[in-house]
Amino acid sequence: MKTRGFFVWLHRWVGLLMAVFLIVVGLTGSLLAFNMELERVFAPQLFAAEPSHPTRLSLAELAERADALVPQGRVRYVQNTAPDQARIYFEPRVAPATGKPYELDFTEFFINPFTGEELGRRRSADLSQGLINLMPFIYDLHWRLALGGVGQLTLGVIALAWTLDCFVAFYLTLPQTTASFWRRWKPAWLVKRNAGFYRLNFDLHRAPGLWLWALLFVFAWSSVMMDMRRPVYEWVMGSLFDFTSRIDDYEALPKRAVLAPGLDWRAAEAVGQRLLSEQGSAKGFTVGQPLSLAYFKELNAYSYQERSSRDIVGELHTDGANVTFDADTGALLLLNLPSGQRLGNTIESWLYALHMGQVFGLPYRLFVCALGFVITMLSITGIYIWWRKRAARAGSGHSLAAERGSGDIPEVEASAGPSRREGGGTAYET
Repeated sequence: MKTRGFFVWLHRWVGLLMAVFLIVVGLTGSLLAFNMELERVFAPQLFAAEPSHPTRLSLAELAERADALVPQGRVRYVQNTAPDQARIYFEPRVAPATGKPYELDFTEFFINPFTGEELGRRRSADLSQGLINLMPFIYDLHWRLALGGVGQLTLGVIALAWTLDCFVAFYLTLPQTTASFWRRWKPAWLVKRNAGFYRLNFDLHRAPGLWLWALLFVFAWSSVMMDMRRPVYEWVMGSLFDFTSRIDDYEALPKRAVLAPGLDWRAAEAVGQRLLSEQGSAKGFTVGQPLSLAYFKELNAYSYQERSSRDIVGELHTDGANVTFDADTGALLLLNLPSGQRLGNTIESWLYALHMGQVFGLPYRLFVCALGFVITMLSITGIYIWWRKRAARAGSGHSLAAERGSGDIPEVEASAGPSRREGGGTAYET
């Protein structure tokens, strides 16, 4: 099999393998571009009514009030997720009577950031609880097919195949000769609207993929980052760029589990603010709105995060400047910045922000929403093109030769021979 024929075969079968999965992630991704807005529609009870003179409670105060509201649980993570919402994650306490952990009937706890009152709780993605979990379920479907680790691994493999297929698909659009290169390649960028149905499908499969190639690649590779971080994503990024794995950073810290940290929530928040201020002065960045505070009991360490001038985006719920420090002494253990620290990690921050629609405001989120439908369209048109080719080979329906004569398929290039078609011949051989 010649090189081009091999890549045609590869693109055909990899595309068919991916198609259903990409339709699922494309449609769910379109919805997730407006995740917070849709959360407000389907779960309005999880958002506070903003007072006329709003003053947010500190992260430490929110942690303390949440601890008092759930005596069977112990706060491990508090996060400002929106201007009118804070989210708390608990771990179960041990029941004195049995010596076993309590069973908590929720995974997410929401608290009013102005008063410290409970807004609601839910088992994330559990549709049996009703509309309150609709958007978490869609997110889980998008991320893991709602199948846990198996679904995440499956989508990781699909994302890797998609990433590689981006290059294969681009190659197949190129003319097979360098003579009159642009004249031969130009049709690949265009949609012939007055052609037959098959030709229209083909053009809709090829042209948008070329125009949007860079962003399709970004979404494919960032999907690998989210679903197949190890070993693929981190190995590639570490090989190409100055990159450090935050997982490795945390795993390298000494394990020092204790019964209780020396610093309580208020002391920890004060230490985190001081450390970030000191690091900002030393490394030339500024900090502002508190984002999150977490306690890692296996490390006996706190992690504190604020928005900063190094942030890629300006949304409350996105990554900011982060310090990890000893929960007894307050000694700095790690500093992680969204950008400007290491090139590979800066690229990762951009990948995440672009994938999640958290840059360039509403116009880009609308674009991400539309891109989900484009990905769905590319998958459906690819399936249709394969089906028509298969039917033609089996002798059913109209022959492709007849369709070519009617303008449904581009004319054969005069100098290319009977098997070479203008623009590289991508999808006619799919």
